[in-house]
Amino acid sequence: MSRVYNFSAGPSMLPEPVLKQAAAEMLDYHGCGQSVMEMSHRSKVFDDIIKGAEALLRELMNIPDNYKVLFLQGGASTQFAAIPLNFMNGSGKADYVITGQWAKKAFAEAQKYGDVKAVASSADKTFSYIPKLDKSTFTPDADYFYICMNNTIYGTVYHELPDTGKVPLIADISSCFLSEPLDVTKFGMVYGGAQKNVAPAGLTICIIREDLLGNARDITPTMLNYKVHADANSLYNTPPCYTIYICKLVLEWLKANGGLEAMKERNVKKAKLLYDFLDNSKMFRGTVVPEDRSLMNVPFVTDSDELNAKFVKEATDAGLVNLKGHRTVGGMRASIYNAMPYEGVQALVDFMAKFEKENA
Repeated sequence: MSRVYNFSAGPSMLPEPVLKQAAAEMLDYHGCGQSVMEMSHRSKVFDDIIKGAEALLRELMNIPDNYKVLFLQGGASTQFAAIPLNFMNGSGKADYVITGQWAKKAFAEAQKYGDVKAVASSADKTFSYIPKLDKSTFTPDADYFYICMNNTIYGTVYHELPDTGKVPLIADISSCFLSEPLDVTKFGMVYGGAQKNVAPAGLTICIIREDLLGNARDITPTMLNYKVHADANSLYNTPPCYTIYICKLVLEWLKANGGLEAMKERNVKKAKLLYDFLDNSKMFRGTVVPEDRSLMNVPFVTDSDELNAKFVKEATDAGLVNLKGHRTVGGMRASIYNAMPYEGVQALVDFMAKFEKENA
């Protein structure tokens, strides 16, 4: 069977060279006679893998020395609680912008631990835009200000970051991780689940400014205390070893293919191809205001639920899989992460044009 074009929002497709290398090394990693799946996380061989992954990530993202890089488990959703437990420790206040389901869930979790304010929301129009922010509404003594940078379900992205002054900005970057350059110094913390653009499911990467560590609340579970993991170099407990190994291979692939500047160029080209088709189609339309469109997640619809369902089924039969939109919004969604080749988006656009002609 030939490989399909996988438009899943996550777990998503991985670069084919990475999969081939992992397959070649499955039984014997670099002559050690065992798979990375089997080896001790305390071994010298794995120590080289995890340190190599961190070094590559620091190089690609230009992460300064005063930021810690943590390879953790628990997904982005675990950070919804870990963040207030670790950082809402001064005034006990935090500001959140609600731009979708994940920001909404993070906000709800943080409310358990302190005085949390939603300074803006785009819920009034089904999260189809990034709300304009009024700095006068920000909490001056907030411990942090939280955003979800790219909204996987709704296909929006921040093209301009909030100006939070001295209040640390924290961002969930799960679905735009490594898709383009990002100035880490503008944040107190960025984090993301790896299963969209970085590695298979099971790994969460947290990048945290050092001065924010060490003040976790007394009630913070040990496994949610970022300083514990930072002090142990992500080896406090058994990390997701194989996922970190694949992450390292993906980072090597990124570096070999020009780094994040080159990825942005590729991603802009892919997204333009799809958005241009949607903007000129008589059947399909995008659901996001043009100025806030994501490069990674492209939701679109027809005017008929029946037609949407027919499109998803026929696209799947044609080898264009996982195009069904999230259950909360319906329609379709094409996630076109780094590993999706231009040819895959072209195949989708060609199929959409054919479908439109046949069903007009």
